[in-house]
Amino acid sequence: MNAKLKNIIKKSSFTIEKGLFNYLKISKVDNLDDHFMVSKDRDEITIVTKKENLKRLSMIEKNKDDYHLIALNVSVPFYCVGFLAAITKAIAKEGMDVLVISTYSKDYILVKHGCLDKAITVLKKLGFKQK
Repeated sequence: MNAKLKNIIKKSSFTIEKGLFNYLKISKVDNLDDHFMVSKDRDEITIVTKKENLKRLSMIEKNKDDYHLIALNVSVPFYCVGFLAAITKAIAKEGMDVLVISTYSKDYILVKHGCLDKAITVLKKLGFKQK
C-alpha cells in the first residue's frame, strides 16, 4: 500500500450500522425511506434493507445470508486510487466475502453475520479508527 493511501486510511474512520441487513431483488418498492439503499437499473431493483422489513416487500430473490453494514467515512472521497481494493483485498485474505456499496460521499461494506469482529480487526489493522 502506498504512503498516500495509508495516510488517507489513517485519517478515515468506520461505524457499524445497527441491525442485520439483507440484500435482495424486488419487483417494486413503495416506501424508499424504510430501506438503507435502493438501486434501480434497466434490469432490476436491488435493495439493502433491515431484516425486519422483508415481509413488506415484493421479493423476487434474496441472498441467503444476513449481513452487518459498515460505513467507511473516507477522509478524501474520490481520487484515492486503490482505496476499495486495499480494503476488499485485506478482507478476502482473511477468507471473508464482502459486498460493496458506494454513494456520493461514503463507501459501505456488508460482511456476513458472524464475520463482524474479524472485519473490524482487518479495518483497524489497515489503520481505520472505529467511531
